Amino acid sequence: MIVTTLVDNSRLEHRTDLCVERGLSLHIDTEGTKLLFDMGSGRTFFDNAPLLNIDIQEVDLAVISHRHHDHCNGTSHFLEQNGVAKVYLKSCGDKDYCFRAFGFKSDVGIDKALLERTSGRIVLVTETTQVAPNVHVIAKISDKYPQPKGNQYLYTQSKDGRYEKDTFEHELLLVIKEEDGLVIFTGCAHSGVLNMIETAVELFPNDRIKAVVGGFHLVGLPVFNSIGGTKDDIKALGIALSRYPVEKFYTGHCTGMKAYHLLKEVLGDRLEHLPTGRCVEV
Repeated sequence: MIVTTLVDNSRLEHRTDLCVERGLSLHIDTEGTKLLFDMGSGRTFFDNAPLLNIDIQEVDLAVISHRHHDHCNGTSHFLEQNGVAKVYLKSCGDKDYCFRAFGFKSDVGIDKALLERTSGRIVLVTETTQVAPNVHVIAKISDKYPQPKGNQYLYTQSKDGRYEKDTFEHELLLVIKEEDGLVIFTGCAHSGVLNMIETAVELFPNDRIKAVVGGFHLVGLPVFNSIGGTKDDIKALGIALSRYPVEKFYTGHCTGMKAYHLLKEVLGDRLEHLPTGRCVEV
C-alpha cells in the first residue's frame, strides 16, 4: 500500500511548491484500488495532486470520515474532475456542526448544498460495508474508551436552535485489509483513536495491524495549538496505544505538534509525522 498526503496542516520543508490548509486528504493505492480518504476543505488537495504524481481521474472511490468541512467540502472539486467514483459518507440526522468556545462560534460543518447537488454520487452508509475488495467502511465504532478531550468545543445544532455536544454519530472508520495485514484510517478520530483500533481488533481479531493512519484530535484550541487535556493525559494515551499490536502510527492534522512530540516520547520510532507531500509505503 502506498499512502500519499495530498493535504494536511503542514508540509514537507523542501516541498514549498505544495499548498497547505487546516484539513486532510489522503490518496491510497492498495492492491488494484485507488481511493481518497477525505478531501480537505477546498481544492488544495486537487491542486497538489499532480505535483505528487496523482491523477484524480483515476481514483476509484472516496470515503469521507466525518461531516466537518475540513474533511469533506473539497468533495465538490473531486466530483467535477472525476465523473465515475462514488463517495461514501455516514448516514445521520440533519444537523449543523459548530465550534463554540468563550463566546465565539463558527460553523465547522459540511456544505449541505453538496449533498443536494450530488446525491447520485454520494452513498450514505448505515452499517459496515465492503466498498471495494478488502476495503471496509465501519459505521459503528466502539465506545470502550473516552473520546478525546478536544471534543469539548464541538457541538451540533438542531433545526429548533438547540445546541448539544457532538456525539460524532457522523464519523466513519476505514479499514483496508491486505495480504500482510490491516491498515486503519482514522480521519480525526473524534470517537477516540483507541476506540477505532479496538473496533478493528474486534472485527478482524486474527489480523496483523500494519499501521494506524490519520489525525487523533489531541488539539485543544487550534488557534493556540494547545493540547486537549494535560501532558499526562497524552502520555497515558501513548502508553495505551503502545499496548496494541500496531507496528506503525502515522499522524498529523488535528493531532497537533505539541501532542505529537509527547506521544513520540512514548512511542518512539513507531510514530511518524505525515505532512502534506509525504508518501509512505505501508
